[in-house]
Amino acid sequence: MNLIFDWIFSQYKGTPTHLVIIELLGGSFGLISVFFSKRRNIWVYPTGIVSTVLYVYLLWVGRLFGDMLINAYYTAMSLYGWILWAKHREDSVHVKIGKMNLSETKSTLWLALFSWLFVMFVYYFRPYINHDFSMEGTELGFKYFVWTDWVDATTTAIFLVGMWLMARRKIENWLFWIVGNIISVPLYAYKGFLFSSLIYIVYTLIAILAYIEWKKILYNDQAPASASPS
Repeated sequence: MNLIFDWIFSQYKGTPTHLVIIELLGGSFGLISVFFSKRRNIWVYPTGIVSTVLYVYLLWVGRLFGDMLINAYYTAMSLYGWILWAKHREDSVHVKIGKMNLSETKSTLWLALFSWLFVMFVYYFRPYINHDFSMEGTELGFKYFVWTDWVDATTTAIFLVGMWLMARRKIENWLFWIVGNIISVPLYAYKGFLFSSLIYIVYTLIAILAYIEWKKILYNDQAPASASPS
């Protein structure tokens, strides 16, 4: 048992206690945010912002500026979503949801491409960014990418699109979260981040349940209209 305990927590050896606490808080608020999102509850955004801001700080301390910029983007998108959800509330906390039409599907595909290019740009210049924005002793190039960088960039782009669709209150956002979460489970396990891998399993289960729940709500909202005489 001690060997298992040591193996699980070995990544935190030498890490200041306050940073471990901040990471735990960031992960906890992230889980709470996903739960609120499943319930169509506007509190998804304030709790999500707390999580991403904490991770921005952690990544800044860890000098992982590329990932920090992406989490800053998450924070900005959460603010955008908060404003939109506040304008389309059914009551004090819940919002109406919908499906993408053809025009929105095309826009989403373009956004997916832009998000992937944006993330690839950040990853390409990550050595320069993480080296205090200095090119001294720094080399750039896709030849320095390992396979996890490509997967990381792709999943991050998927999550960026998922956040945008969630802000737009579209049920398809959960399909992006499900795909991104499923890919992230083995990715983080391979990297040695067991806790993150387990959290993404929970995220995946919640996303599947949320998609089912949103689909039922959407069907019930549309049923009276479809049943009414023309």
